Amino acid sequence: MTHILVAGWFSFEKMGATAGDILACRVLCDWLEKSSISFDIAFAPPFEGGVRWQQTIPGEYSHVCFVCGPFGNGWPLTDFLKHFDGVKLIGLNLTLLQSLHDWNPFYLCYERDSDSFQRPDITFASKVKKVPVVGIILAHTQKEYRQKSMHPAVNKVISDFVATHRVVKVSIDTVLEGNEGDLKSAEEVESLIAKMDLIITTRLHGLVLALKNSVPVIAIDAVEGGAKVSRQAESTNWPVLLSTGRLSAQAMETAFAYCLSDEAKLTAAKCADQARKQVEELGIALLDRINEMAALPQPSNELLVTSQPVSNESGNRN
Repeated sequence: MTHILVAGWFSFEKMGATAGDILACRVLCDWLEKSSISFDIAFAPPFEGGVRWQQTIPGEYSHVCFVCGPFGNGWPLTDFLKHFDGVKLIGLNLTLLQSLHDWNPFYLCYERDSDSFQRPDITFASKVKKVPVVGIILAHTQKEYRQKSMHPAVNKVISDFVATHRVVKVSIDTVLEGNEGDLKSAEEVESLIAKMDLIITTRLHGLVLALKNSVPVIAIDAVEGGAKVSRQAESTNWPVLLSTGRLSAQAMETAFAYCLSDEAKLTAAKCADQARKQVEELGIALLDRINEMAALPQPSNELLVTSQPVSNESGNRN
């Protein structure tokens, strides 16, 4: 009876098993399942399930199949081969570090590459359900709002929520000076935002640049009573706005599900188009007004009235 042990670098602790190793393992296991061939998988921490190869009884297996990665005549493979001495060894998707003419422990080998042959990596056949790529853009506590700022508490809600979902988390810093992600220009920041499936942000420009690039966004106003993030969401008619009073795991869940929908992406694009038209109209109005003022007589210094400057206690505010 055929009973196979599937092994690879995921079978050894602290040996740098990669995503490619795991995907190749899944391809092989899928092939075996479709052919109704029984098998076990040898996993080592941090991977869970399966068996520990050191604790197996070799005679229970007709074959051992080592899948993916470099394979050569050295430790820990020497210990592995010694344990399964007498069991037929299959090599699959391996990079052979020695010529098979010099060292060949295999009963059957379909190498990925060797000194005499190469073929495509089997992970081309892997089937993976993609997970959302979520950009997290957080504002720092902002002095201008003082006691009304709830940024630390809001940031924790966001962090806890993301930790419980299968997503690729990408932290995006929009501050250019000393950027935490080593982004050096506005173009780099916006290009990264545009690649996201979804943005979660407490920053005004996190909201704006997401919508501008048709990326749905969970906008959260971390200031009690609402401030510029709320007003920007309202001015662009973007519907997904959470405030400190409405922020909960359920509210986040509802917003998250909506923002991953096709409807949300279309709505984001529509909001961006409408906002862009308003901004273009503003530009025309501004230039018309400047030209009108240029045609007027220059007032004397005594008649000039200037508004009081707005306090700028805190930089990096949007």
